[in-house]
Amino acid sequence: MAVLLLWPFHSPHFNSHTSIITQPLPSSSRSFSFGKRFSCSSSSTSMEHHESKFKEFPYASVPHRELMVELVSTMENRLGASLVPCTLPSHVQYFENESATAHASLYVRSGNSSSQVDFILGSWVHCNLPTGGALNITSLSAYLRPSTDAPNFLIEVIRSSPTTLILILDLPPRKDLVQHPDYLKTFYEETQLDKQRQLLEKLPEVKPYFSSSLYIRGLVSPSAILVSIETEPSQAIRIDEIIQDHISPVAKVMLDTWLDLCACTERRLTDDESTDLAKRDRIIKNKTIEIDLESSFPRLFGQEVANQVLGVLREIYNS
Repeated sequence: MAVLLLWPFHSPHFNSHTSIITQPLPSSSRSFSFGKRFSCSSSSTSMEHHESKFKEFPYASVPHRELMVELVSTMENRLGASLVPCTLPSHVQYFENESATAHASLYVRSGNSSSQVDFILGSWVHCNLPTGGALNITSLSAYLRPSTDAPNFLIEVIRSSPTTLILILDLPPRKDLVQHPDYLKTFYEETQLDKQRQLLEKLPEVKPYFSSSLYIRGLVSPSAILVSIETEPSQAIRIDEIIQDHISPVAKVMLDTWLDLCACTERRLTDDESTDLAKRDRIIKNKTIEIDLESSFPRLFGQEVANQVLGVLREIYNS
């Protein structure tokens, strides 16, 4: 579940291809201007909130878990009191299927009324594969409100074996980059985000990853990191070394860029622009539930559990 939505099933073991991926690219929008920076302080919020099973990342390796915990902590600490506590019902914060072969956790914190952040959404999913082994997916995304047209944030780490990994890391655009070259320049060229992708692609184990979903490919930015990593069976430890020494530094740069330039900087839009952007965002969110989650969730967790979780997600995405 991430930028676009929720749990991703990009893995070749699944037919659907969701991601938390990104928000919409509004086809038209008018002028904008930079304004004040929001007070996204680096100090932690004083509000106490329920620590869900989400932050345990129980099925992730140590470097994988440390990466996700640090990203979540950095985002929450930086956004501080602009986020309200997680209020998801307990049966949505953690759920599993009847046979206990598939487990998942969901974590959502909404922005308060003065925040540009709509909500942050984190998830992990673990399921045993019919061929043996297990699929483990962790994700973190952040959606901004239509008061700004800045990109959202998304990271998804997908592991289907100790020697394979798929990474999706992006600041998905919410404007058409052809019609708005200044948007491309501000968020992708001047930030030199493409250099982060190039750093990873220098590693011999790293290859470009192409989702079989053309829909997903159309939502990411030109500097999106979509890579597959595979090591020899005798070098399983190498994947964790890559997470710790290469993926983690790149992900931190990407998140810091998003926090500085997107979440904590105001971009003024006209009322018409905000209305169009909100409509586009809503279409993308609902489409993701329709084309992916409505089929993959019942398959993984059973219809009753799927209905409960999807009902809550629809409320979040359409609030």
